[in-house]
Amino acid sequence: MTSQTPSVPARPRKVPRILVAGGGYVGLYTALRLQRRMGRENVALVVVDPRPYMTYQPFLPEAAAGSLEPRHVIAPLRKALPGATVLHGTISEIRHAERKAVIQPEQEDAYTVTYDHLVVALGAVVRTLPIPGLAEMGIGFKWVEEAQAVHTAVLEKMDIAASTWDEEKRKRLLTFVFVGGGFAGVEAVGEVEDMARAACRGYDSITPEDLRFVLIEAAPRILPELGEDMGVYATQQLRSRGIEVMLDTRLESCIDGNIKVSTGEEFESDTLVWTAGVRPNPVLTESDLPIDPANGKVRCLATMQVADENGEVVAGAW
Repeated sequence: MTSQTPSVPARPRKVPRILVAGGGYVGLYTALRLQRRMGRENVALVVVDPRPYMTYQPFLPEAAAGSLEPRHVIAPLRKALPGATVLHGTISEIRHAERKAVIQPEQEDAYTVTYDHLVVALGAVVRTLPIPGLAEMGIGFKWVEEAQAVHTAVLEKMDIAASTWDEEKRKRLLTFVFVGGGFAGVEAVGEVEDMARAACRGYDSITPEDLRFVLIEAAPRILPELGEDMGVYATQQLRSRGIEVMLDTRLESCIDGNIKVSTGEEFESDTLVWTAGVRPNPVLTESDLPIDPANGKVRCLATMQVADENGEVVAGAW
């Protein structure tokens, strides 16, 4: 980004401007707490996010299953933060030494916003791998739009399967693959399988036994966050419901729906949901903030103050 990027006209500020980079759970609740603690008249809050709403990501499996309506999974930022300035766009560069951030709106020219304090709440982005066919076939599971896409895809494939006499095509349509055995993948496959099984009641030609759900996980167990015992228990529960759990298995290719895994097994599917982890937001590499080279995250102290490798606090960055 060049230094010629247009800036929002600089005007003398009576109160400090706090730029909250990211309108997700952390960004929204940070802004809410600042408003309540400091008062709207004592601080100018600016929240920047590509989406005009915050997503309750733990509710995405229920949205994919239709248990919750999409509108119940999001919180509009402008409604939740009256008095704050909400900018709809992506932060493409942070020049903290100058107290400036470059905002890139969709289909518009970039511009620069100045600030006094910066809250880094950008969150993570989906970690994808260069697996042949993944970019064309995979459905992510980080946003409410993707949860809706999964919901629609499963029911659509069931409708098509109920209208075909081609057994191979039918088998392919009714095979649903989920990659990633963390919280998102396990909850998603469990909720969607339950939805599809219940939906079978509406078809006279599809039974729950016709459905095939496959969960692929590269690690030796699922749900590593919960410990080994809970991971084993969860695997047993999924398998007892007829869900295939492939452990120590990597997705190697999914070109045109031909699923190939590292064990050598191959099968056909028209639906693949990718939930295999996240990585730090790449905009951090376009900033002058101290980054931990081991994980690509911003360095910070227990006080949430950004600090360099020597523990020296970076003023105005949180």
